[in-house]
Amino acid sequence: MKSISLIGMVSLVLLTNITIHAQIKNAKTATVKVFGNTPAAKAAIEGGGKSRKTARVEWDRETNMATITYDASKTNADEILKRIALAGFDNEKFLAPDDVYAQLPKADQYVRTLKPKVESQPMKVIPEDGQWSTPAADHSAHQAAAETDAGKETQLTNLLNQYFALKDALVKTDASAAANKAALLQEAIKAVDMNKLSPTEHAVWMKVMNNLATDAAAITKGKDVTKQRVAFASLSTKLYELAKVSSFGNPIYYQHCPMFNDGKGANWLSKEKAVKNPFYGSQMITCGSTIETLN
Repeated sequence: MKSISLIGMVSLVLLTNITIHAQIKNAKTATVKVFGNTPAAKAAIEGGGKSRKTARVEWDRETNMATITYDASKTNADEILKRIALAGFDNEKFLAPDDVYAQLPKADQYVRTLKPKVESQPMKVIPEDGQWSTPAADHSAHQAAAETDAGKETQLTNLLNQYFALKDALVKTDASAAANKAALLQEAIKAVDMNKLSPTEHAVWMKVMNNLATDAAAITKGKDVTKQRVAFASLSTKLYELAKVSSFGNPIYYQHCPMFNDGKGANWLSKEKAVKNPFYGSQMITCGSTIETLN
C-alpha cells in the first residue's frame, strides 16, 4: 500500500508539472542566480516573476538559482528578472532599488554582493551627480567612460524627446497624434539599456520604468484626449524623477498647471521656458508656471 501511495504521489507531481509547462506556449528556459535566504523570499521571487500563462519561476533556496520558463513570443528573461528585482531581490542582470531592499523584513534581507556593472576599469563614482569619471592619465579608460556617457545620453535623450513630442500633441489637443507619439515613447522606454545608466539613474529607472510603460500604453490605446491627459500627468511625475538625477546638456523646465484635476493641479516637463499647457491646450495655453529648472 505504501508503494502504491508513493507511486501515486510521484505521478501527481509529474502530472502537475506537465500541466503547468503545457500552459506556457513557445516555452524557453533560463537559469539565473537570484539572491535571497528565506522561505518568504522564495514566495516573493517566484511570485514576482510569475505571469499567468506566460512565465513561471522556480527558485532553489540552497543554491540561489532560479529556473525561469517563459513564452518567448510574449516576454523574455530580462522582463521577468526586472520584476524580481523590483520585488527586492538582486539577480545577475538587475539590482533591486535600495529603498525596496530596505523595506524587506530584516529576516529576508540578504548580503548584497553584486555591484552595478562598469564598462571599464579603473573607474569611480562621483555620488553628487552620479556620473562616471576616470583618472586623467588613463586615456583609454577615459575614452571608454566617455563612450558610456554618450550611450546613456543618446538613449535617455531619445526618451525625453519622444515625451516632448507627446506633450506637443496634447498642447494641440490632438488625440490621434498623442496616441502615435506615445507609441514611439513606448519603443524608447523598451530601448533603454540599464547597463549604460549611472548607479543613481539605474536605481530610479528600476522604480519608474513599469509606470512609464503603463502610462504610455494608456495614452497609445486612448482616443479620449481627457483620459490621455490624466495618464500624461502620471507619466510626467515619473519622468521627472528620472530627469532629476540625469544630465541632458540643456535645461529642462518643470512646469505646473494649478487648474487641472479639479484644482488639484498637475506638472509636466518642457524644453521651452515659455508655458504651453498640455492639459488644456488652446483653452488656457499659457496657464501655469515654471516651478523648477533642471540642468
